[in-house]
Amino acid sequence: MKISFIGAGNVAWHLAQAFEDAGHWICEVYSRDTQKARQLASSLYDTNIQPDLNFSESEAEVIVIAVTDDAIESVIQRIVLPEGVILVHTSGTRSLAEFQKLVEIYSDVYVHTGVFYPLQTFTKDVEMDYSELPFCIESRNELIEAKLTQLASSVSNNVTRMDSDERFILHVAAVFASNFTNYMLTISHDLLDREQLNFDLLKPLIQTTIDKALLSDDPSIGQTGPARRGDWKTTARHLEYLQETNEDYTEIYRLLTDKIRNLYISK
Repeated sequence: MKISFIGAGNVAWHLAQAFEDAGHWICEVYSRDTQKARQLASSLYDTNIQPDLNFSESEAEVIVIAVTDDAIESVIQRIVLPEGVILVHTSGTRSLAEFQKLVEIYSDVYVHTGVFYPLQTFTKDVEMDYSELPFCIESRNELIEAKLTQLASSVSNNVTRMDSDERFILHVAAVFASNFTNYMLTISHDLLDREQLNFDLLKPLIQTTIDKALLSDDPSIGQTGPARRGDWKTTARHLEYLQETNEDYTEIYRLLTDKIRNLYISK
């Protein structure tokens, strides 16, 4: 399949290379940051750097908008598309109906629309196993949905048809599971770094915690710690230390302790 990308950030970087490895041709890459477009194109076999958003002469069958949610509308306002192309975005929160409406307003030709959402945290230089990468696919047209599913299946064994409401809820849950979890680890690193202690000491604990959660149908079963067992002397000492260290961390600790306590009292 012939594919072009708008955007050359982390998502585009990984998807473009995964598609190419699966035998697809990445025709063009466009980015407001020409240097990023050049870097991505140079990592691919035969990809042109698109100088602007005029794709009217593109051979692409699928054009992937891999930009921030806030930038999607701006792209659609300015892009010139070849008739009949499949235009998709990679957002976890922007609905297909909203996307379709924008395309109908701004496009002078008829195009197909869809959603091609990869549920993962992407970092440019971090390798991953694409075969396990979940893809959430959506389109109003069954034939287009089938093509997008086929494209995703050429990369991954984990492809799901999901509507916009389901995808939004999944994205909310993903923020808790990934973004908030990583921020908690950032706090842990900062607390240890202040005392010149090695973050590596926590890594076996972190790994075991994640492994237990993944092996369980209900991660709450594996909850441990002072809040879970009602060890208020320990939590009081923790809070005393945190109040002298960082008020934001104190607030977070108190909130999470209360929520854990309330959850297990209710159970």
